[in-house]
Amino acid sequence: MPQILLKSAKSKLGKYRASLFALILMFPCVSLAQSGAELLNATLNQYCLACHNDALSNADISFQNIDISELSAHGGLPERLLSQLRNRRMPPMEMPKPPEEVYVELVNWLETEIDTLAAANPNPGRTDTFHRMNRAEYANAIRDLLNIEVDVEELLPADDIDAYGFDNMADVLTVSPALMERYLSAARKISRLSLGETPAGPVSTRYEVPILLNQDDRMSDDLPFGSRGGVAMNHYFPVAGQYDLALRLHRNYVNYIRGMGSSHEIQVRFDGRLIETFQIGGEEPDVLQAPASYGGNQFGDREWEEYMLFADSNLRLRFDAEAGPHVVGVSFVRKFAEPEGVLQPPQSVFAAAVNEMRDGNVAIEEAQITGPFEPVGPGDTPSRQAIFICAPEQGNQRAEEVCATEILSNLANQAYRRPLTQEDVDTLMDFYRVGRGDGQEGFDAGIQLAIERILISPDFLFRVEEDPLNVTPGTDFELSDLELASRLSFFLWSSIPDAELLAVAESGGLQNPQELEEQTLRMLKDPRSNALVKNFAGQWLFLRNLRSLVPDAVEFPEFDENLREAFRQESELYFESLLREDRSVLDLLGAGYTYVNERLARHYGIDGIYGSHFRRVELEGELAEQRGGILGQGSLLTATSYANRTSPVLRGKWVLTNILGTPPPPPPADVPDLPETGEDGQPATIRDRMIQHRANPNCAVCHLPMDPLGLALENYDAIGRWRFSGEAGLDIDASGQLPNGQAFYGLNGLREILLDRSSEFTGTVTEKLFAYAIGRPPEYFDKPTIREIARSAELDNYSWSSIITGIVKSAPFRTRRSEL
Repeated sequence: MPQILLKSAKSKLGKYRASLFALILMFPCVSLAQSGAELLNATLNQYCLACHNDALSNADISFQNIDISELSAHGGLPERLLSQLRNRRMPPMEMPKPPEEVYVELVNWLETEIDTLAAANPNPGRTDTFHRMNRAEYANAIRDLLNIEVDVEELLPADDIDAYGFDNMADVLTVSPALMERYLSAARKISRLSLGETPAGPVSTRYEVPILLNQDDRMSDDLPFGSRGGVAMNHYFPVAGQYDLALRLHRNYVNYIRGMGSSHEIQVRFDGRLIETFQIGGEEPDVLQAPASYGGNQFGDREWEEYMLFADSNLRLRFDAEAGPHVVGVSFVRKFAEPEGVLQPPQSVFAAAVNEMRDGNVAIEEAQITGPFEPVGPGDTPSRQAIFICAPEQGNQRAEEVCATEILSNLANQAYRRPLTQEDVDTLMDFYRVGRGDGQEGFDAGIQLAIERILISPDFLFRVEEDPLNVTPGTDFELSDLELASRLSFFLWSSIPDAELLAVAESGGLQNPQELEEQTLRMLKDPRSNALVKNFAGQWLFLRNLRSLVPDAVEFPEFDENLREAFRQESELYFESLLREDRSVLDLLGAGYTYVNERLARHYGIDGIYGSHFRRVELEGELAEQRGGILGQGSLLTATSYANRTSPVLRGKWVLTNILGTPPPPPPADVPDLPETGEDGQPATIRDRMIQHRANPNCAVCHLPMDPLGLALENYDAIGRWRFSGEAGLDIDASGQLPNGQAFYGLNGLREILLDRSSEFTGTVTEKLFAYAIGRPPEYFDKPTIREIARSAELDNYSWSSIITGIVKSAPFRTRRSEL
């Protein structure tokens, strides 16, 4: 549109609004003496009609000539209105606003009326009929069905994530021909691996150690005390036989092995038992000429070069392994005294800039396991024990058929999460007979092909919730016990039901609310409920994002893989403790303790912590203020930063969305970038630059409630370190003020404000858990149920179990609306 026409249009629109606003002022003023319905209509007419009328209809909402107090006639509009009033987002900042007491009265009345109407006319909503397993659920189901751990990231592509931030939502778990091909391939590989089929030839598996992983400390609980560096490989050996292990050491950028100036002892262990020792380094022939630098601009004698390039070529061994999962550990013997006075060749200026310490620690770059050689059979692995619940007499075909039927019926009953039909059994036995062939392939081959068929069955890959026959369209019905059992197990375990849950479901016990609650509490105590940590908290708290974060190496050279892993473990252990101890949801903001190892403790400034293992530490004084709760943990602080600096916007948005449940709208397409300097061109704090940014009214609407929340965390840099100064050495001001005028300072002040708004926080947690449990985004008609669950949980101090059992016993979890 030409600029002059645009100005004309804006002028006419402004005149229209002014005229309408003048007309609105003629309406009677709002008064608390009015009834709730009268107060609502009067408030809308006086404060909202200027924008939300038939002519303008901002946000596609018009209050003109309607009685909004008839709540049931307006679908989700009353719930949207309640949200806007509760968060004081409307009217917009440039327009007159009702008095605070009017806001309070309207919020209370609206919430009460909406919830009362919902209680009288509940709507459980409708989940998708077909709900595919996501990648994590598939791996867990394979583990619980066949007692084998698989690398699901190698087998299947990543799942999409919906707007709520979860990858277990039915609407994004679509199926394509390419994905089905991957499922077919995965089923073939898993079925062969679980039975111990001998590969056609030796197969190699590489275990790469991240280059930024510091190997100066003990790396794993599977490696011995007094060790450092290396790698612990949880390797699945398909059959018993001989296997090769080959090691490659870290090199500098011109391929010289690092740390070869002194001797190092490498130990190889199989399930903790020492099977080989190597010596490496410290053997260079000192009579030979070394280069003047290790930067690659000069070379030494040929023998010296070969030594520095190929000294690890003999780090190989062949060893015997039984079939099944085993831990192969490679580590260095830790030296507790550092060498002194080690001479290096004279260095040029170039060499001084690029030389790597040749007398540092050697590190593992890669380990490769190859085999089997001379295989001797599948052995008695945990997966074979889970599969072969009977053993037929060899050569007795009738006995084999009976045993195969027993094996496959047992597996399919678990996999399909329901009793089998005769057709199910006949289909699997047909596949068994094809696989077994005329006797040469054998009993195991028949079982393998039938298991492959189970793993690609829609009854395994999908949760199916069908409408009952002859049900009236648009009416509510209870899920069957078996459907409820699947919902419950995929919610709490991200996996299939166990034998006890299936037995209770088959007996019809889950329709009893007390039995349903007892099963829920039992399952929460089971280690498999750690899936809530990995999959629910992992996505809600952005812990999964840590893997892809790459902080700027120039700005933050201290960041390494050890710190990345420590961030993840701290937050997972913290959330797990809240769940296991059934603490209050509010403790997520600060429970007075955290979990650290030496690397993380050093990062946080916590003294007296040594070793790579994590332990629980109590936080007191300044540490409690700085590190108490999830908002003070490096995982979230790093995940809500840019690579080279903090982002109060990202941090504030996370708090608004995931703590207070009021996500800001997406920014306009033409939003300007944050200024790099102050208005005078001089260095400026992030706070001053954001004030410049908010000078644009279009930006201020969203940033006013968001920026103070993020600026309160400015004492933490982009990798979660505590600091007192930021860009250009300027002092940090972590003070903030909410749009309602409430002032606070730093994380401690922010924590107090969030705890004061505990109903909003617990409501948000409940809503997130509700979405994760149901497998669909909450609709407006779900909000009353979510509020009721949170209100009931308040009686138990918002314990995790009270919220989880409240969700499980709610109508949307137990019932479903039939298709219209």
